[in-house]
Amino acid sequence: MFGDLFGQMEEQQKALREKLQEITIEAEAGDGAVKVTANAAREITNIKIDPAILDPEDPEQLEDLLLVGINRALEEAATKEAAESQKLINDMLPGMGGFLGG
Repeated sequence: MFGDLFGQMEEQQKALREKLQEITIEAEAGDGAVKVTANAAREITNIKIDPAILDPEDPEQLEDLLLVGINRALEEAATKEAAESQKLINDMLPGMGGFLGG
């Protein structure tokens, strides 16, 4: 009985990981000067930088914009991951989602 349940949970977790990798999140910093793309599995998949903001005399500006953009993307990814995880719990344990914090 529990073997089947654990096997099903492993399959559901694998499916969840795959789904999270397919959900794209985009975040910006500096009014679009830096654009960060991530997935809901919290993996950064792309970074675009507007060449107009590159100032060799001020590398800290680019560093700050990258940090802001990346943190925004990862925050949104965490939110999406939590929502998808809650859906999985609700699907596996109907009626228990509220009990488990959903």
